[in-house]
Amino acid sequence: MLCNIRPAKATGKESGIFMLRGKNVILGVTGGIAAYKAVELLRELVKRQANVQVVMTKNAMEFVTPLTFQSLSANRVVHDLFELEWTNEIGHIALADAADIMVIAPATANIIGKIAHGVADDFLSTLVMALTCPLIFAPSMNTKMWQNPIVQQNLTMLKHHGYTWVEPETGDLACGTTGQGRLAEVCDIVEQMQDLLSAKDLKGCRMLITAGPTVEGVDPVRYITNRSSGKMGYALARMARRRGADVVLVSGPSLLPPPRKDVLFIPVKSATDMRNAVFDHYRDCNVVIMAAAVADFRPKSVFVQKVKKGENDSYLMELEKTPDILEELGRVKENRILVGFAAETENLIENAEKKLRSKKTDLFVANDVSQPGAGFEVDTNIVTILSRRGKRKDLPLMPKDEVANIILNQIAKMMRRRNKRS
Repeated sequence: MLCNIRPAKATGKESGIFMLRGKNVILGVTGGIAAYKAVELLRELVKRQANVQVVMTKNAMEFVTPLTFQSLSANRVVHDLFELEWTNEIGHIALADAADIMVIAPATANIIGKIAHGVADDFLSTLVMALTCPLIFAPSMNTKMWQNPIVQQNLTMLKHHGYTWVEPETGDLACGTTGQGRLAEVCDIVEQMQDLLSAKDLKGCRMLITAGPTVEGVDPVRYITNRSSGKMGYALARMARRRGADVVLVSGPSLLPPPRKDVLFIPVKSATDMRNAVFDHYRDCNVVIMAAAVADFRPKSVFVQKVKKGENDSYLMELEKTPDILEELGRVKENRILVGFAAETENLIENAEKKLRSKKTDLFVANDVSQPGAGFEVDTNIVTILSRRGKRKDLPLMPKDEVANIILNQIAKMMRRRNKRS
């Protein structure tokens, strides 16, 4: 076998951060200034426990040496079509047969044009001609080159033949100009790879997800909020879209970037803002997941000017309840699947079961935020999923991406049951 390609071992647990675990990935690197970013992409793929084989063009080696990629991947870098290998297998055929997915990053106008027209004159382009697994292009080039109608026509041809690409970013380019042409962020490239490897069991589903905190103003300077980072809701949105759902994400203030460019992202601030956004979109959705940590109270009166400290040692503020969005949705849910979340510090199951019944939800996800690794602002969670049918599922500490997928598995089962009955 060429280099160190190993058979992929599916464990059934690769739906989240380790979806690429054990996968045979080919990373094609071509001769563009963004070739150095391919090193960061390789690091991320190795971090996710993929077995990565790097294939470089001759021009790529002018920017980054093969030794760099070999050191990080622990696999010999391939670049010479006529180099004798260690076995009697034909190199590009053996590599193509073993691959689960391939990405070319950066993909120059040259490699895009060659592959679009079936030219195979080096190892990389010859390998692509023998490939049967998914292939992603991550273009990187000067803005005028990117906008060239021939390049765009070549990309259209590639799409017609089943290939995909990650749109380049807009920003400052190495040539000194500003525009579209920067290599996509590593996280976006990896997300596209995972997307292609994901089953689309939620295709046809339109899902509304809320995330993050809400903030309630006290005066022009201060507000009331909570510690929610939005990570759980963002994970749900990312995983749902990866599995084929059309996703609307309504998010309170968060430091997180939108989870994907093809998710409809609606930023809000207060509980009233979130309520209005939810009711603007819920009618078109057949699943609603209320993962946001909506503030339960807000100041009854908001001061126009900043409240001064003055000479008083204490200050009393009158609060009032914010809209109970989940309860309102429960009254108008009809045939939609409604999922609620409860962050508790005591009597976890008792409180969650009470909310499950009173809010008329189909599922309720409860977590004790006092437990290490299960609270706010972390990448992990420990949850219990309760269903209206009386079932209970206790999950151990795991990444929020994995928790999101298990919740989505429950939703997918409910949708299949409903489809059978209809």
